[in-house]
Amino acid sequence: MSSPDTTAETAAASPSHTAKDGKGILITGPAMQQLARLCTDQGTNQVLRVGVRSGGCSGMSYTMDFVPATEIQQDDERYQYEAPDGASFEVICDPKSLLYIYGMQLDFSTALIGGGFNFTNPNATQTCGCGSSFAV
Repeated sequence: MSSPDTTAETAAASPSHTAKDGKGILITGPAMQQLARLCTDQGTNQVLRVGVRSGGCSGMSYTMDFVPATEIQQDDERYQYEAPDGASFEVICDPKSLLYIYGMQLDFSTALIGGGFNFTNPNATQTCGCGSSFAV
């Protein structure tokens, strides 16, 4: 059985990936593999929208949704990622959300308790125990 530190150990053991231009959210190896798999499952012309919204235990919560590429807004920041296996996907983020998540690291854990996508946000002054909400 894994300990709560498994996510931190995994993140430290695997390199983080940035978008092709060196910017965007840092994505760990396990998260890259999972996102590449999910993007393939979603089919063509889908992009991953990440952002924040009001709500959650600490005041703001993270959002991640696949949306059709036709929903990309003119002011969205766009980041192209390429997984080590060659699969590529695009991540988009609105400018307001980017202020809160710039420099964030996205990890993925397969642990039975606390598994799934995990966010490490250097801008957060407070986080919730579930890891999906924060305050700045």
